[in-house]
Amino acid sequence: MSHRLPIPLSKPFLGESELRAVEQVLQSGWVSQGPRVKEFESAFSQYTGARYAVAVSNCTTALHLALLVAGVRPGDEVICPSLSFIATANAISYLGARPVFCDVERKTFNLDVECARNLVGKKTRAILLVHQMGLPARINEFKNLCDEKGLKLVEDAACALGSVYEGQQVGGQSDLACFSFHPRKIITTGEGGMITTSRLDYFERLSSLRQHSMSHDAYSRHVSGDIARERYSEIGFNYRLTDIQAAMGIAQLAKMDLILSRRKHLAELYFSFFKACSFLEIPDPLVHATSNYQSYWIYLRGPCVSRRNDVMAALLKRGVSSRFGIMTAHREIPYMQLGSKDGLPVSEDLSDNSILLPLFPEMTDGDAEYVATSVLEILGT
Repeated sequence: MSHRLPIPLSKPFLGESELRAVEQVLQSGWVSQGPRVKEFESAFSQYTGARYAVAVSNCTTALHLALLVAGVRPGDEVICPSLSFIATANAISYLGARPVFCDVERKTFNLDVECARNLVGKKTRAILLVHQMGLPARINEFKNLCDEKGLKLVEDAACALGSVYEGQQVGGQSDLACFSFHPRKIITTGEGGMITTSRLDYFERLSSLRQHSMSHDAYSRHVSGDIARERYSEIGFNYRLTDIQAAMGIAQLAKMDLILSRRKHLAELYFSFFKACSFLEIPDPLVHATSNYQSYWIYLRGPCVSRRNDVMAALLKRGVSSRFGIMTAHREIPYMQLGSKDGLPVSEDLSDNSILLPLFPEMTDGDAEYVATSVLEILGT
């Protein structure tokens, strides 16, 4: 099977509905944070089962605000994975706190509960739990650990919209969960983020902090019919989502069932090709979790270990984009001094010997077959 067009790693699932939604906002004359943002928040909270949702400019700002309202302060420590995009650690550092890097489970790429338990110290304030590549981490076990140790739990659910843990949508199970609408995520608003919470006090403070801690936002003043002067209760941030972005998000959220079913189908196609290959390990979800397949990874083992770069180069020659395994923050310049004496062997191995393969709703079955057979041919199986 040959392909004339390159196969990208990912591609947003956008169409006429998003275009119409944006046009309607432009015609309304209200394009900043306004009624569409509120509508998007309402739809998002309903989808995830969370009591409240707060839209922000991206997931990094979501993490920053979530950690702030969780009580993380300068000098505190927050346990998190190094095996994650660097924004996870950066959000902790923004608050003057220290990321404490924890190793992960080999089968799921997610935080190891016992490793995290052993890292809890006098300065530990919170655990930042990442649902890596859309596969839910062990939420309940970490909730129990946080309750036992008096810690806050914040979920980095950037990749996990539509994923299910213990029969519930990720985002509806804890006090604070943060989502991303970057183009490589399940739905996109170009850039954007959302924080879900079950607590009214968190919701009110998050809603204020994202817009400079104004007592009255511009839209509420516009529709009130009264003269109102805003007040500022604390130092806040310009972390708002616009109505243009929210309109896209609403249109995207309406497609979730289609997006998730297509991703699952493509992941199952990959599995059918790779399951018998002794040179590969492939995603292994928890018994009580369902992944949204935001990304599809393969781990090279046996004689294929250390061949990762060669495999990726050979795929590129065949017109197939791929990506290095998830980075490790503790091996990047800003965080090298925070690495543990013994390193993080599982995280480092997974990062160095895994590849992310193309997976997006508009891929055809033929695309997936071409990618899978190309991998197997390159590996010589």
